[in-house]
Amino acid sequence: MSKIALVVGASGITGSNLAESLISKSWKTYGLSRTPNTEIEKLNPVAADLLDIISLKQALADIAPTHVYITTWMRNDTEAENIRVNSLMVRNLLDVLSEKGSVEHVALVTGLKHYLGPFEAYAKEGFLPETPLREEHPRLDLENFYYAQEDEVYAAATRDGFTWSIHRPHTVIGKAVGNAMNLGTTLAAYATICKETGRPFKWPGSSAQWNGISDVTDARILAEHLIWASTTDAARNEAFNVVNGDVFRWSRLWKRIAAYFGVEPIGFEDKIRPLELEMNNDSDTWKQIAEKYQLREKELSRLASAWHTDLDLGRPIEVMTDMSKSRKLGFTIFQDTEESFFDLFKKLSAAHLIP
Repeated sequence: MSKIALVVGASGITGSNLAESLISKSWKTYGLSRTPNTEIEKLNPVAADLLDIISLKQALADIAPTHVYITTWMRNDTEAENIRVNSLMVRNLLDVLSEKGSVEHVALVTGLKHYLGPFEAYAKEGFLPETPLREEHPRLDLENFYYAQEDEVYAAATRDGFTWSIHRPHTVIGKAVGNAMNLGTTLAAYATICKETGRPFKWPGSSAQWNGISDVTDARILAEHLIWASTTDAARNEAFNVVNGDVFRWSRLWKRIAAYFGVEPIGFEDKIRPLELEMNNDSDTWKQIAEKYQLREKELSRLASAWHTDLDLGRPIEVMTDMSKSRKLGFTIFQDTEESFFDLFKKLSAAHLIP
């Protein structure tokens, strides 16, 4: 039977890279989002609102996917609202697809907030896990929309008989515009502003993150991991961490990024200096840069998510994840992290998103 993929959130970092990889492997691929991705060749765009079940039924009327990849979420003001909205999105989708009886596997992308806590209590004292992070770590005694999303998948799998996989990447590095969590592009925009204005490239985070060991997830690695887990019997009905496979220290990488953009790096000095404050007045500066270099995106907020970068780089502990579970089951793909960043910067430049 031919494989038919439905990528939910195909306009984002994870979804767009996943769609490209599926298409390269000759899967018939549909990309669902409120504003469909029309830039990927051979991707079948589907416009729908996951919170509107009538919209979903109409959009999916003639689509019967075998594999469903959920790579999207919606940010809200409180965790209680995050739980309500994001669990409803998953529930609506799986309820509509249930009527078709075509789904064989559902893969859900969450992240390290599974271990570090939701936005309201992210990496706070009293809730800090042992690192490296391992999949068997119990859920925190905190409300968390990732847990609610997982529970919706588990319930639908029990009802409909499909298999599932949960994927927990660290910070995802890849090209996307308008993404809510985009550290790589945020740093590229910040470095571009620093170069254009003569400002130093200041480290915004904590001493622990500056000096400690970390890892990240290249969107291309995540795409391959999603496809692997959804087509490998031994990986079904399991939750997995997924990162590049190497580790690094920001104290080195920060200087390497600064050298790439030709700006002066300043490391951790005496306290956290949030990037959100540093870039707070840069919207007009970015518009001027965009006009000068004829860039495609004039709105800085569509490229940079400083608030999320501050969350990641301001954590009071070093954070790295254990990949042993995937390795033992046969996933051996590896990605050099420095190359992840430099590949991204080259793509952003080629797409006329940075000079």
